[in-house]
Amino acid sequence: MVTRDRPAESPQGRQERQRGTGEKFADWADGRLGFHRVVRATMRKAFPDHWSFMLGEICLYSFVVIVLTGVYLTFYFHPSSAQVTYDGSYAPLRGQLVSEAFESTLDISFDVRGGLLIRQAHHWAALVFVAAVLVHMMRVFFTGAFRKPREVNWLLGFALLVLAMFAGLTGYDLPDDQLSGTGLAIVNGTLLSTPIVGSYLSMFLFGGDFPGNDLIARFNTIHILVLPGLMAALVVAHLALLLYHKHTQYAGPGRTRNNVVGLPVQVYAVKSAGYFFMVTGVIFIAAAIAQINPIWAYGPYRPDQVSAGSQPDWYMGVADGLLRVMPGWEINYWGHTLALDNFLPLLVGVGLFLAMAVYPFIEAWVTGDDREQNLLDRPRDRPVRTGLGVAWLSVYLVALLGAANDLIATHFHLSVNTVTWAVRFGLFVVPLVTYVFAKRCALGLQRRDREKVLHGRETGVIKRLSYGEFVEVHEPLTPEQLHTLTAHEQYEPLPPDSDRGWTRRLRVRLSRGYYGAEAQIAKPTASEYEEITSGH
Repeated sequence: MVTRDRPAESPQGRQERQRGTGEKFADWADGRLGFHRVVRATMRKAFPDHWSFMLGEICLYSFVVIVLTGVYLTFYFHPSSAQVTYDGSYAPLRGQLVSEAFESTLDISFDVRGGLLIRQAHHWAALVFVAAVLVHMMRVFFTGAFRKPREVNWLLGFALLVLAMFAGLTGYDLPDDQLSGTGLAIVNGTLLSTPIVGSYLSMFLFGGDFPGNDLIARFNTIHILVLPGLMAALVVAHLALLLYHKHTQYAGPGRTRNNVVGLPVQVYAVKSAGYFFMVTGVIFIAAAIAQINPIWAYGPYRPDQVSAGSQPDWYMGVADGLLRVMPGWEINYWGHTLALDNFLPLLVGVGLFLAMAVYPFIEAWVTGDDREQNLLDRPRDRPVRTGLGVAWLSVYLVALLGAANDLIATHFHLSVNTVTWAVRFGLFVVPLVTYVFAKRCALGLQRRDREKVLHGRETGVIKRLSYGEFVEVHEPLTPEQLHTLTAHEQYEPLPPDSDRGWTRRLRVRLSRGYYGAEAQIAKPTASEYEEITSGH
């Protein structure tokens, strides 16, 4: 017998032999996809721990709930306008001629295990999603988080809001009930009022004369395929840009334009996971205890009928409100009729949202500031921007009240004409009043901050001086508090320049309106602070 020694094994070979299949696969995937580098870079990031940043997480988590519940519903929903005789569990409608879409929605609600809960959770999640996107955008607006380099992310958020509204509209119309059919009739009237192309748009959407036979199938494709795909792409792009540009943060000690102070990603991930289950739980609790869109009470859609007291979901209420309060104006010219009672509300609604979309570029043009802005503003430090944002919201809310003019009239025993005229005046008066009110509140808060910096915080302690005068004792602010109240930057208005073109003059006037003496309270300078404190 011949005995031979094995060759000595190298440390690299021993390590390779001890590696498991999972590690080898991970190395293989990392060498081709670069996951490890991406994860390692992400693990070094910090996430600001402020409650307002949770609004964006509500958007993401409610969108996940929408997708999961929507997938479940597609297994049982039949997107067809074909007429069948209902013979399901809901006795009052047995024997009625309904569409397959309406029948399958009733089956989901009464015959599919957990179907009603999933269907209502899907609807509630959609409402929460749109609300969270709007509130999140308002947070971004009031804090100035849309400034360079995040203008593209602002546009992505705006596009996501618009797509979410249309996704809600298309999903709202799928059950083919009387309420959704009434909303479709309004959509059709608005399309027909569009000059030149209105009738073509209506024929293309409905597949013929309203209501057509292809609408539900087309809306189903748009609702479950086109819009979710676009929204998912926008969410991914939004998150990618967020990671690339890093988070904004509020001013504070140790926080600069070039760093992010917050939680490490491991801690943030645990809190975020818990928050996901909280959002999901709240949505399902609402779905379990609060009924929404009971189509069996509305009945199947009949083109010759209109449901009384019909109300769209809140995010489409602004469009419905503008339509309801618009006078029945028409223009007849060269044998053609322009229905202003539909076309003008459409223009106003589109203009309202476009104003939101382009605002970051208008403010950047006025300030001329081309630096990267990573520190957030407090709304009080930008009074004009705050006033404009509140005015925009007031238009939305007044129009939303207009969408309920009939219910307001019946519940409060008023004339529907009185409510309509009140909304008409409110659309012009309320934005001006709220703008002035919000701006004055911001200026008042700025003035209070200035007093606190110079004289300290009021303690409520009254002291009697040696000569009999009573004064309140003020406590000096800490360095951290002083930094928070004085960290914001105040722009100077542009100097007058009458020799330039009208765009330059417009920019000068806007700059004076934004940052003039009546638009902001000058924050204390270091010399003023030293003079006051040395005097004490």
